[in-house]
Amino acid sequence: MGRRSDHNREELEALILAEGHRHMAEAGFAKFSSREVAKRIGYSVGTLYNVFGSYDRLIVAINTRTFHLWAAYLEHCLASNPKDGRESRPETRIAALVEGYFSFARENTNIWMAIYDHRLPPGIPMPEDYARQRAVLTEVVVREVAAALPPESGAIAPRLARSLVATVHGHCTFALNGSFALLGETDPLEMATARVRESLRAAGARL
Repeated sequence: MGRRSDHNREELEALILAEGHRHMAEAGFAKFSSREVAKRIGYSVGTLYNVFGSYDRLIVAINTRTFHLWAAYLEHCLASNPKDGRESRPETRIAALVEGYFSFARENTNIWMAIYDHRLPPGIPMPEDYARQRAVLTEVVVREVAAALPPESGAIAPRLARSLVATVHGHCTFALNGSFALLGETDPLEMATARVRESLRAAGARL
């Protein structure tokens, strides 16, 4: 039996998002069920779609919540490498960033993979509000890449950062799905960090 009068729309949205994210973490994208989320919170599945508009927008909202957690996780990793003192070296912070990427994926594999498993239907763009929220993660990487580059190369930081994210993501995915193990690679994190350092040095960074 639904509890439609228990929450206002804002409260209901937060409730659905929290439980949906919890279910995604437990089950993964392939086994995610909006009906299960509705059952857990005591509402009908139609209520979920009334609030979020569609199944796809619900998944986008859940995945965007992961981006928030991911960005906060990376900031926490970087906080262990403050910008003042001996640990201010860009090389140290870049290594912490790459390691943070890998460790978040390892510790939160289902919600991390759901970001890439879900595809919006052709012709349906990412809603602007969610795109802006997701951009926070990239901004963290751009900031650290820019800090590692000489001032005259700062303009290339956004584009280089996106390329480096793709590099690290590929290594991380191969590590998690077992592809590197099949290839005999035993330290994909070290290999990803080395590729990032090589790219930054080629762009003028002194690492």
